[in-house]
Amino acid sequence: MAAKDRLNFQYCMCCLLFALSALSSVSFIYWSQGPAPCTIDSVISTPREYYNQSFNLLSFPSAWNQLSFSQRPPPRKLKIALFVKKWPHQNRAGGLERHALTLHLALARRGHQVHVFTTLSKNSTLSNHPASMKIHQTPPSPGGYLNQALAWEQFRTQNMTGKPFDVIHTESVGLFHGRARNISNLAVSWHGIAYETIHSDIVQDLLRSPNASRHPGITERLPKVIEEVKFFRDYAHHVATSDHVGDVLKRIYMIPEEQVHIIVNGVDEKVYKPYSMRGEEFRRKVGVPDSVTLVIGMAGRLVKDKGHPLMFEAFKQVLNESESFRGNVAVVVAGNGPWGGRYKELGPNLHVLGPLEQPQLAMFYNSLDVFLNPTLRAQGLDHTFIEAMLSGLPVMGTRFASITGSLIVSPDIGYTFLPTVDSLKKSLYKVLEDGKEVLKKKGEIARNRAQHRFTATKMATAYERLFLCISREAEVKDDYDYCTYPLPFD
Repeated sequence: MAAKDRLNFQYCMCCLLFALSALSSVSFIYWSQGPAPCTIDSVISTPREYYNQSFNLLSFPSAWNQLSFSQRPPPRKLKIALFVKKWPHQNRAGGLERHALTLHLALARRGHQVHVFTTLSKNSTLSNHPASMKIHQTPPSPGGYLNQALAWEQFRTQNMTGKPFDVIHTESVGLFHGRARNISNLAVSWHGIAYETIHSDIVQDLLRSPNASRHPGITERLPKVIEEVKFFRDYAHHVATSDHVGDVLKRIYMIPEEQVHIIVNGVDEKVYKPYSMRGEEFRRKVGVPDSVTLVIGMAGRLVKDKGHPLMFEAFKQVLNESESFRGNVAVVVAGNGPWGGRYKELGPNLHVLGPLEQPQLAMFYNSLDVFLNPTLRAQGLDHTFIEAMLSGLPVMGTRFASITGSLIVSPDIGYTFLPTVDSLKKSLYKVLEDGKEVLKKKGEIARNRAQHRFTATKMATAYERLFLCISREAEVKDDYDYCTYPLPFD
């Protein structure tokens, strides 16, 4: 079935299921667990006209992840330049660096030539790359950033070697806006913008103790937003990594809609997937008693702005208040940071493992019944949510717009809470009340959504089509308008 017919069929089927659900007691979410990617937001978020005709991708208002691009590599191969501040050290990296690695490894494996311009670091992962991926490192600037002059000189050298670059991609301000100005075949991916940070600032200020002084960053934030609004327009194309950021870029930052494209983050679906036997082995290995009926997991940096002081207090109170929680629940924590030691003080219910490499992290997710991320950072979209969802877990997250707009879009997928101890406790008690069977059903729905939206393949094919669309004119024509969707091979 062609992509256009598939979209139209899915739309009609979703509308039919909505009607059936309205006339019966069976939840629409129950129906949406089938093989077709039929979800509430697939009908509501995408205008009807995009389901029954070809259209220009640059005008598509929703996440490109929901479109069905061909999994086969396209006829045309690109020469891609990537500017990124740091290249990851194995799997211990922030979300931006992990996104850069996952995306561009996938593009290189699809036959494109990728040149990475990044900061020299002895900890970078430079092995196991395809031959089509080249890493160009330069010493950092005095401020620790990518040295723009040196990286640009390397770029110019490679641009004159063989064919010129077809497209330039910068992760955030890896390439500063002054150099990006007037380059039409350039796209920037935003993993956090100053406007989102204001929400984080408000939360942090509300949580500060009466004797603590207000953080000066609050008064400095608004001028930073204004500066971003001014210089963001120097970039030709903007990729929002969450639905919320896409809306902010269009409405608040006033970037023309045809220059804003939503492509939500994806993670490697071959690594993160359900595997219950390995999960059981992992539980025994880390010392979770067989008597435990519910395992809650957390992963990432165990620091203040990730919500761990609040989480610590919520766990402390629930453990003191509830005999059922003490007797039936284990909490497994993967990551490092100052709050790891504090969690150990809460007793045998808490199992703090330290940082894990990717294979162990995949087993960690499979050992859980629910994944919890108490972040106080409103900006960006945390990869751990997606890893957990692909592993078949329901997820618990702070009620920030990026999380509720792209990930936990329904109670059938997981739980959201306010950044307060009381709200966190209510969510923990709700998880305990729902029990294993309800959590399993929510996890199936979460995985269904993640498989259709948040895999590395979905992300890479969406970026690939964007890059083909905005790339410089090909020396050899292949008769395809890559800005049109669908194409014959979609």
